[in-house]
Amino acid sequence: MKIIVTGGSGRLGQSVVRGLSELGHDVVSIDRVPVDGLPARQLTIDLLDHPATTAVMSAERPDAVVHLAAIAVPFSAPEAVILATNSALTFNVLDAASAAGATRVLAASSPTVIGYGAPTGWQPSYLPLDEAHPARPWNAYALSKLGIENTAAMFARQHGERTLFGSFRPCFVISPEEWNGALTQQGHTVVDRLNDPSLAAVSLFNYLDARDAADFVAAWLDRAGAADNGEVFFVSAADALATRPLAELLPEYLPASAPFAAGLTGSRPAFSSARATELLGWRPTRSWRSELSPDQAALVTPSALTEVSAR
Repeated sequence: MKIIVTGGSGRLGQSVVRGLSELGHDVVSIDRVPVDGLPARQLTIDLLDHPATTAVMSAERPDAVVHLAAIAVPFSAPEAVILATNSALTFNVLDAASAAGATRVLAASSPTVIGYGAPTGWQPSYLPLDEAHPARPWNAYALSKLGIENTAAMFARQHGERTLFGSFRPCFVISPEEWNGALTQQGHTVVDRLNDPSLAAVSLFNYLDARDAADFVAAWLDRAGAADNGEVFFVSAADALATRPLAELLPEYLPASAPFAAGLTGSRPAFSSARATELLGWRPTRSWRSELSPDQAALVTPSALTEVSAR
């Protein structure tokens, strides 16, 4: 297929572009800034400009569009800017993609729509979290991501089966270079998050290798018809980014979760991707236990290393 990836220069976007290119797709990346070595034709378009977005989609006539472009970090811009930017980007891209005849359009949401970390307190309805859990966004970033899901569902209702829409909630994305010590989007390393549970506790210890995210995108593009039009998917690693079971860690760092955390023994994560496995046949294949480089693994605290060896 000919596939346009918006935000193709980003942390997630580069892995998605590479993954789709390796599968033989003709990939076009649209971003504000091109990057060296990306195996795709790169276009620099202001996707906030609706006429320009419509024009490039009409000229390219993609079979599918994967929309990743967004302000990607909560509180990295004024709240009003985050909400307005992410909302406009999504509407413009999805509207232009469907008008250009794309048959599949997938947009990136976020697990933050669930509402964990709210300053007034948050308690899960159950664990592990899945797509049926109530969404309770408490900041503009999370609200904009819930808006992305609703925008995809709106276009699905508008266009019917002519265009298949979907959205996915990739957990905390870790790109390949970050297994080697590069800083994550939060400004610290993966090892920092493993050695200091308070860093990962705010996101319930969720994570996802960017290449597994790319594999999910490929699976959705291949089997989108197996899901309801406009359906949402959680996309998570099969384990937690922690060296102790979440049955112990969650009650310690999020006491309100204690009644629901008992089942998260061993390395079980707080998020379930069972829906993606059931409908799309996708499963994550990468874990921090297998991907962390030897020199980085050597920096994990002794207690953590003992647990890794035991597994």
